[in-house]
Amino acid sequence: MPRTVGSQITLEKTPSYFVTQEAPRRIFNMSRDTKLIVVVRNPVTRAISDYTQTLSKKPDIPTFEGLSFRNRTLGLVDVSWNAIRIGLYALHLESWLRYFPLAQIHFVSGERLITDPAGEMGRVQDFLGVKRLITDKHFYFNKTKGFPCLKKTESSLLPRCLGKSKGRTHVQIDPEVIDQLREFYRPYNIKFYEAVGQDFRWE
Repeated sequence: MPRTVGSQITLEKTPSYFVTQEAPRRIFNMSRDTKLIVVVRNPVTRAISDYTQTLSKKPDIPTFEGLSFRNRTLGLVDVSWNAIRIGLYALHLESWLRYFPLAQIHFVSGERLITDPAGEMGRVQDFLGVKRLITDKHFYFNKTKGFPCLKKTESSLLPRCLGKSKGRTHVQIDPEVIDQLREFYRPYNIKFYEAVGQDFRWE
């Protein structure tokens, strides 16, 4: 991490930190005062999105259904598949709570980040203890992408939108597979809501 003076906040983003076993201890040893921001979304949607992205790079991979289940008839979900495992937020959170108090972790709703980006960013700014400078006037909705974009700023003449890998249409998945995965995730989601004191309404 770069050196930071008292008037600065240094941000670093690596999505895999939240699900990496060694990360909480390493970050705690670097700085126990670190504030953590975690963007979460419906784990079923997240898994489909993950699969869609992988499929675009490796078109010959097995089906989503084939990767999701060890035995679909028995409803045995394959938690060794990364796309499924990442969505077990309650389990990953346990590792972080061994090192950091919940007050130092802020959870951003991925769904609300799309529907109300200014509201979510307002809560992030409050959590960081900075003045609310990013407001709804800084966003516009890009209908092509299906995501909000940042309007151009004084330092940039172009708006900032998500990259090419984001916003692509998800592959079609059998609704019964989606229902089975929702049932699988439900107890983990409830445990997660209770742990963080926030209902993300993924049911």
